[in-house]
Amino acid sequence: MVDLLAVAPCTGNTLSKIASGITDTPVTMAVKSALRIGIPVVLCCATNDAMAASGPNLLRLLNTKNVYLVPLRQDDPVKKPVSLVADFTLLPKAIELALEGKQLQPVFLPPHTSL
Repeated sequence: MVDLLAVAPCTGNTLSKIASGITDTPVTMAVKSALRIGIPVVLCCATNDAMAASGPNLLRLLNTKNVYLVPLRQDDPVKKPVSLVADFTLLPKAIELALEGKQLQPVFLPPHTSL
């Protein structure tokens, strides 16, 4: 028995499959099994279309019991305006809080700034 399942990185494709209940890969099957028995799942997203095609799936999962997101941000707002990537340095803290049934806040971080 495990305490928690972390998917890192979680691509837009995997994110969409999890949100839609599609279990055609080992990862999506593991997530479905974990959620079915009440094990928290932490998703560490990295997707080029999170604010476009994957957006509704991301928000659906944010409102799903026992699903937690590692806070994310736009990785390059100018060159990739709809891309989001989790701050992987926050994965340990997100796991710690998920084990307590809490979502690490804020979920959406400001983009990195470059000069």
